[in-house]
Amino acid sequence: MDRAGGPTVTAPIAQRAVRGIRSLLPAVADYRDVRRSWRSDLVAGITVGIVALPLALAFGVSSGAGAASGLVTAIVAGVVAAVFGGSNVQVSGPTGAMVVVLAPIIATHGVGALAIVGLLAGAIVLVAGVLRLGRAVTFIPWPVIEGFTLGIAVIIFLQQVPAALGVPATEGANAIVGTVDAIVAATWPDAAWSLAVVVTVAAIMLLAPRIHPLVPGSIVAIVVVAVVVVLTGIPVATIGALPSGLPAPTLPAFDPATLAALALPAATVAALAAIESLLSARVAASISDTGPYDADRELVGQGLASIASALFGGMPATGAIARTAVNVRTGGRTRLAAIVHAVLLASIVAVGASVVASIPLAALAGVLMVTATRMISVATVRSVVGSTRADAVVFIATAVITVSVDLITAVLVGIAVAAFLALRALARSSGVHREELPGPAEVGDERVALFRLEGALFFGAAERMLERVGAMRDVDVVIIRMSQLQILDATGAQVITELVQALERRGVTVLVKGIQARHLELARRVGVVDSLRHRNHLFDELPGAVAHARSHVHRASAAM
Repeated sequence: MDRAGGPTVTAPIAQRAVRGIRSLLPAVADYRDVRRSWRSDLVAGITVGIVALPLALAFGVSSGAGAASGLVTAIVAGVVAAVFGGSNVQVSGPTGAMVVVLAPIIATHGVGALAIVGLLAGAIVLVAGVLRLGRAVTFIPWPVIEGFTLGIAVIIFLQQVPAALGVPATEGANAIVGTVDAIVAATWPDAAWSLAVVVTVAAIMLLAPRIHPLVPGSIVAIVVVAVVVVLTGIPVATIGALPSGLPAPTLPAFDPATLAALALPAATVAALAAIESLLSARVAASISDTGPYDADRELVGQGLASIASALFGGMPATGAIARTAVNVRTGGRTRLAAIVHAVLLASIVAVGASVVASIPLAALAGVLMVTATRMISVATVRSVVGSTRADAVVFIATAVITVSVDLITAVLVGIAVAAFLALRALARSSGVHREELPGPAEVGDERVALFRLEGALFFGAAERMLERVGAMRDVDVVIIRMSQLQILDATGAQVITELVQALERRGVTVLVKGIQARHLELARRVGVVDSLRHRNHLFDELPGAVAHARSHVHRASAAM
């Protein structure tokens, strides 16, 4: 009780706050199925770890941060996201989409900026989760998602061309420009050795699933080419020395000027991390029966994962759709599988760092080229392009801008174009129709105009209604039917107000029929009701409005 004797309201608020915080934190319930599924989780975790190893190395190299950074990300972020995230089967780590965003940042600001970007981006994603913004990803249209996925796949493939030809990549260059520069800079027959490694890796990865679906084609391919390179001395570049363990966590040095320079890149990374992680978690929930995911908790987990990864020298992390799908397909049921995958990678780093150092860079390029190719679903592209012209435009625009400009610009433009086309379609679905008066015709009916508004009357369609009705001449009464109006915003209500006022100034009586209860308060606030000549010019039923209109016409005729 408070001092006034009434019940206090602070206790329920505090209780809700505590419950809200607890819902974003790990719980014992996260592991209630481990007793039944630990064997399948163990198998799935080992399988995912084997699949993740070459990808972690390749994404680290491709981003410019180095192979060690990719491994650190897969290990540290993989564990943190598994424990704190909102999905039971999500596997997190370095991804191709993140590499696409990080590569130009590292090229512009240097590798030293990676830790700061990771900390800032992780903090942004963490705050987004705390603020319960997890469901925002549902507002991204499907054509936009597929468009930037296609664009990312193209960029990843093009980024591997320099390594595939054995030449240094042009720093800071667009993927298309970098590809052209690499082709021009390639020297033959030296480039043939690297190209042969790529072709061999791609062939093994494509043939392995035909032998058995669970054969890890990327690992087999890398092992084969690495052994051949070591035994024959083929002149190709290799990964080089790797640390035999995780580095100690360190906090990077930064100043206000550095933070200001990296704020926008960090926001871009954060947006991508949130989008890709939530999309991956949603896909995982749709293909598994391990329960729904918590979008807000997923953001909290991914934010903490990126922060932890940055402290250990890794990259910002996201949920990885391909690795998550492998986890589900191979029996992963709980978070234990993702934890096992990270532990396996840590064990490989501790025991086999010298062996990993001998892997050719061209082999990693081959792995990513095949991965990029598999990201493109011909069936999905046909579905999007063949759906509607508007969806096809959004899809193509997003893909082109992703390749030619950058990912976040592509997503923003894609959403803007999709929103514009959706509003245009909604405006076209609205209508203003003149109708005949119900019942037997009477003398003077030609002096009454009955209009039916339907669909949506909002800022995108209101002007057309104003022009259509306002152009009426030689009538004494206008009846506006609003009962079939589904959407009414302030602009639409204001247009109706202006229309009523304009007609009344010309001496035309306006009757409004059927304002829905959900629209009535807005109509009152904006002035639709007050603009009528009399309050009894607002009707609930059409017969009453028509009878009133005819009486006006009869009185006007009698007065002449």
